[in-house]
Amino acid sequence: MESKEQAGNLFVCHECDALQTIKGIEPGNVAACVCCGSTLFKNPVDGVEKPLALIVASMIFFIVANLYPIITLNIAGIERAATLTESALIFLKLGRPELAVTVWFCCVFLPGFIISGLLYVLLSIRYELGLPYTKPVLAWIIRLSPWEMVDVYYLGILVVLVKLVAMADVLLDTGFYAYSILIFVYAAAASLIEPHFLWECLSRQDSKPQ
Repeated sequence: MESKEQAGNLFVCHECDALQTIKGIEPGNVAACVCCGSTLFKNPVDGVEKPLALIVASMIFFIVANLYPIITLNIAGIERAATLTESALIFLKLGRPELAVTVWFCCVFLPGFIISGLLYVLLSIRYELGLPYTKPVLAWIIRLSPWEMVDVYYLGILVVLVKLVAMADVLLDTGFYAYSILIFVYAAAASLIEPHFLWECLSRQDSKPQ
């Protein structure tokens, strides 16, 4: 039993590649590498409740940001409003399908998948639902997180707005404000999420008798 427990607590430091055994730490503490002192993982207090609340808020703002227009342009009396998806389709109409796919995939699909996936995993852990495929979903979230570009797209919107002000009347719509709030709420949620802690919670759920 002891050897099995140790095997389940082997960690490789991402900084110096040192292999070490950690049996567990108290909530609120951090596990550090015995060789270089870098952080291996954290055991956060309220590691599910706080991230869950912020992810629920992120999902609400994400839905609003996609349903409502980001901006409305008024050029010579002609108004044109565009949502996130419609702004990606503009590249398709301009003959740049690769840009349309990249913008939509990185700024709409991936954030939606990551936020809904985290909501799925956190709900399963918090209410002990034992939902299927939580581990594969969490694994894909970790793999795809570096590719979501919500903040990069937001900076792009700001650059476009600065250039358009001199050419047309620009009205910031509901989607823009929801997207702005989403940036900060999601960043706060991401800062509280500890993947190792979520893996441990899912493993404990799997080990419980059905």
